[in-house]
Order: sequence, then C-alpha cells, then structure tokens
Amino acid sequence: MSQATIESILHEKRLFHPSEDFSNRAHIKNLDEYRQLYDRAKTDPEGFWEELAETELHWFKKWERVLDWQPPFAQWFAGGKINISYNCLDRHLNGDRKDKPALIWEGEPGDSRIFTYAELHREVCQMANAIKELGVKKGDRVGIYMPMIPSAAIAMLACARIGAPHTVVFGGFSAEALKDRLEDAEAKLVITADGGWRKDAIVPLKDQVDKALEAGAPGVENVLVVKRTQQEISMQPGRDHWWHDLQTRVSADCPAEEMDSEDMLFILYTSGTTGKPKGVVHTTGGYNLYTHVTSKWIFDLRDDDVYWCTADVGWITGHSYIVYGPLSNGATTLMYEGAPRASNPGCLWDVVQKYGVTIFYTAPTAIRALMKLGEQHPDARDLSSLRLLGTVGEPINPEAWMWYHRVIGGGKCPIVDTWWQTETGGVMITPLPGATPTKPGSCTLPFPGIVADVVDAEGEPVTDESGGYLVVRQPWPGMMRTVYGDPDRFRRTYWEYLRPQDGNPIYFAGDGARKDEEGYFWVMGRVDDVINVAGHRLGTMEVESALVSHPAVAEAAVVGCPHEVKGEEIVAFVTLKEDLDASEELENELKQHVVNEIGALARPKEIRFTEELPKTRSGKIMRRLLRSLASGEEISGDTSTLQDRGVLEKLRGG
Repeated sequence: MSQATIESILHEKRLFHPSEDFSNRAHIKNLDEYRQLYDRAKTDPEGFWEELAETELHWFKKWERVLDWQPPFAQWFAGGKINISYNCLDRHLNGDRKDKPALIWEGEPGDSRIFTYAELHREVCQMANAIKELGVKKGDRVGIYMPMIPSAAIAMLACARIGAPHTVVFGGFSAEALKDRLEDAEAKLVITADGGWRKDAIVPLKDQVDKALEAGAPGVENVLVVKRTQQEISMQPGRDHWWHDLQTRVSADCPAEEMDSEDMLFILYTSGTTGKPKGVVHTTGGYNLYTHVTSKWIFDLRDDDVYWCTADVGWITGHSYIVYGPLSNGATTLMYEGAPRASNPGCLWDVVQKYGVTIFYTAPTAIRALMKLGEQHPDARDLSSLRLLGTVGEPINPEAWMWYHRVIGGGKCPIVDTWWQTETGGVMITPLPGATPTKPGSCTLPFPGIVADVVDAEGEPVTDESGGYLVVRQPWPGMMRTVYGDPDRFRRTYWEYLRPQDGNPIYFAGDGARKDEEGYFWVMGRVDDVINVAGHRLGTMEVESALVSHPAVAEAAVVGCPHEVKGEEIVAFVTLKEDLDASEELENELKQHVVNEIGALARPKEIRFTEELPKTRSGKIMRRLLRSLASGEEISGDTSTLQDRGVLEKLRGG
C-alpha cells in the first residue's frame, strides 16, 4: 500500500469492516446486537452484570446484593463466595478441557513447555501448599518478582487459591523499587527466580531480592526461589528455599478457599510523577467477572484459539489478559520470555509460526519498533494463522495501525484498539471485532456496561470533535477499590479532580479525548501531555502522529517547553528508521511536514534526534523526563519504571 493510499484512507476516515465470515462466527455479531447490550447495561446495570455473573462464573455461594455504591467506594456481589483460581482451573477439569493446553510457554533460548489444564492445576496446588508451608495464611501478602516463566502465572494462581493477595513486581525493577513495594504491601513472602533471560543476557533477579531485603522490607520472612538460569546465587539458610526441593514433598491436593467477592485479590503498583507509587487494589468477584467477559467478547475467544498477549505479567495487562481473563474462559494462553533482539529480530513471528497463534495483542510502542526493524522479518514467516490483532497501552498512531493491519494481519484481521488502565482492571473502550467497524487511531466505542464521556473542566459534556477530559460516569465490576492504605488518595486522585454541577462523582481517567460525529472515541494521551501554544491546546499525540507519518521517522515524542510569549513551544524527540542519518536538512523537512499535516501553529521549535527514547519497562514513553530535558531542568520524581537510564545520559549529552 503506497503512502498516498494510506494518506487517502486516513483523510477520508475510512471504516474497516469485519468480514461476513468473521461476524457470523463472532460472539457479538453486529452493531445492532452491540447497541442492544449497551442500552440494556446502561439502563439496568445491576441486572446486566448479575445475569453475566450467574451464567459465566462458578460461585460457592450467591451474593446478597449486586452493587453497594457509596461513591467513590463500590462493593460488587458482596457476600458472594468465589475463588478466581477455581474459575481458572478446577471448573475446566470435568470434560474435554482437562487435557486441553492451558498455558504454552516459550523461553528466550528456545526451550518450551505446554501445560494442560490438569497439569497446570496440579502445579498450582503444589505451589499453594508450599506457600502455606512457609507460613503464609489467608490475607497475608506475597511479593512475586519473576521472569516471564510459567512459575510466575502459577504463583499468582496459587496465591489466589489460598486467599493470599499478591503484588507482582516487574522483573526489570531495581532493588530499591522492589523494596518500596514490598514494604508498602507489608509482604510476608517473596517468590522469585535465580534469574531470567532478556535479550540474550541473564537478569539476576535473586541478587536484586537480596539487595532489597538488606535495605528494608522487614516483614519478609521467607524467599521461595525457582531455578531458571542456573547461575550461582546466594541462598540464606532458614530464609531462602528452592522451589524444586519443596515441590518434591508437598501435596498436589489443595482445595480452593471460599473467598468473599470483595476480598482483596492483588495490589499492583503504578508510578506517579511525585511521591511513592500507588498501590492499586483489586478484589475478587467483580474483577473475575469483568476480565472474563471482556476477554470473551473483545478477543472473540473460541475453543481452538491460541491467544498471545505479549505483555509481562508484572503489568495489569499480564494479570488480566495473560492469566486471569483467558484461563477463566478455558482458553489457551501463550507466554514468551524473550523480546526482539540483535540475535533474532524476528523472534515474535517465529513464535506465531511455531504455535499457530490466532490472536495477537501487543503495544503500539512494540509495533513501531517492529516497523523500524523492517518488513523482511514478518514477510519471512507464515503468519496465516492470525485472525485477530489487538493493541494496548497507549493511543496508536494511524500509520502504525495501517502497517499492523497490512503487514501483520495481511489486510484480513480486525484490530481491537483497546483503552483501559491499571485502575480499571480491564478494557473500557474497544471495538468488538465481529460488530464494530474500526477507524485507524480510534478505540471506537465503550464496552457494554461502561458509560464513558468527554467533558470540560466543569464536568459538562463537550461538543463532537472538541477535546476534553475522558471520564466514566457509572461504577463497573472491574474497577479498583482503593489505594492500598490510603483511601483519601484514591478519592482525591480519581474522583475529585472534576466536580460536576449535579454533584454526581465521575471517575477521571487522567486522559484527554474527543468524540467524533459517530460517537467514536479518540484518546489524545494524558492531560498533562497537552501543549498550550499561544492559547491553543495541542495534544502531543496529534503532533507525534504527524511526525511518524513521515517515511523517515520510526518514533517520536513531543513535549512543551516554556516560552515567555507563547506560553509553550514544541520540542520533538525523534528516532529515525534504520540506515537513515540525522541532518539539518531533514530537521527542516520534518518541521515543514508537521506544518503541512496540522498547521503552522504546530511547527516544532526544535527537533532532537536520538537513537532511543526514555521508556518505562512496559514500553510507555516517559514524557515528563523529556519535558525536564527540553526545559533544562533537573529530573525529579519517580524514575523506578525507567527501562534504561543510559538513554537519559545520552540525551543529556546531546
């Protein structure tokens, strides 16, 4: 597809419709069916969710009340007894799914393993008994600091099985960041590994745990260690225990605890611009239902699918859409330890080809990185098994959407561009692939049961095509319940930023968005990523999209820099595609390209070329660090999520 054709499609806002065959086989088959579900959920939310809870999940005891809403605190299905580990495993053991692959795992060096539902159930029960043997009781918190190996998912399910809330800390975090999270969660046990593989190198996880525990986290009494990379590590007698030693002597019989629907399931930490990370609390029943239903309808899960979400289990995407959502549906979910690297830039496509992956869910950042590596890598593999693609983590620029659709999907796969957050528990705005015509760059329409809107600073709805604050007006089962240990912070951060005149609290997501004339949502990025140039508000995503639409640009990040007259000016950080060199001529060409795409108002004051951009370990660009660099300020705030501190040093050095 030529650049001119792509530009024509984007200019016309052309709709991409699912094929008739896809729609006929889908769970939700057309827009009329979607609208009926949406209208019913909006007018009778409790009836809508109650029916799904009754038909989709196993409960030991039915709830006393569907929803107790004391804004901003919600209780869903309170009094109901449930266990998410049971819903993910035990209920699939009676029938054909017992011997069906539940978890496919591919290690970076090429080792692999496939667990059936029966085998995964046995492993989870054994680890649950080992955790209990190490003194963990119902209600005790457990820290999980693991590579992308099966034991990470097994540990999560084992904790859920015995009612011990887990806090998974991404394996790329520093010892200091790990310590802070273990201390805040008051963890009693840490589950880790000797190390993990990442881009042909060993990440020494146990060493980081040792440093974290030397520096603090006095509540940790034991460390359970899985052997993965085989290098020599320190094992403290009495505190550190090898999993393979315990596994030989614990029973594979561990009945699931009957948990109250509102019992805590996990704490997951998100970073703020200042202060300590926020411990987002999710509870059991509502989260189980919401991740189950969103997985089923958004990914149109079928019994023969091989579903692959490329996230790490250390992030909410891994929790909801690698482990809990897919397994609750009895699906086959895939985990991959590795990442594209110099020794194998096409490794993702090797995995798709090897296992016949049918559903592929990844981040726009990853898509742009794959674009930069070139089409020769996917072109050299058989990707014909793919039937559905998805994106998550940030707004996707339309050019990357088109590349994904054309090169990876072969022009035949619907793309579900999903918007959601750690705090929401599951996807909030998304296409339903058999029903929703899609537009490149738009996450389209709210999921049934989600009443989303775009409002002004007074909480009043804005007109079509006007930018504003993205909010949610009604509670939903997957919503976070509080910030761990700090309910006032929960109230202030999410429910008091905007105060509508009618007095009804609304959840503010922190993102800006607009709706078009067809009601489609276009997320513009964080509201602190809006630049005010001479009184005109420009979303960074809009300018970044313009830059990335230039054939020389692989990735771009745009920030505002203070200006005494205009208020702010635009500074762009740009990485180029392979084999292209930065030059003054190219800088001028890119500035003019932005003018052509948006207008003279959006012309960047400066373009800084860089080999890499500072990103979190989940792939999000850390624009606040770039703002500090552009303004010549000292970098402050939480940088624990930064993937590579060397990138900052290179940018500082010009």
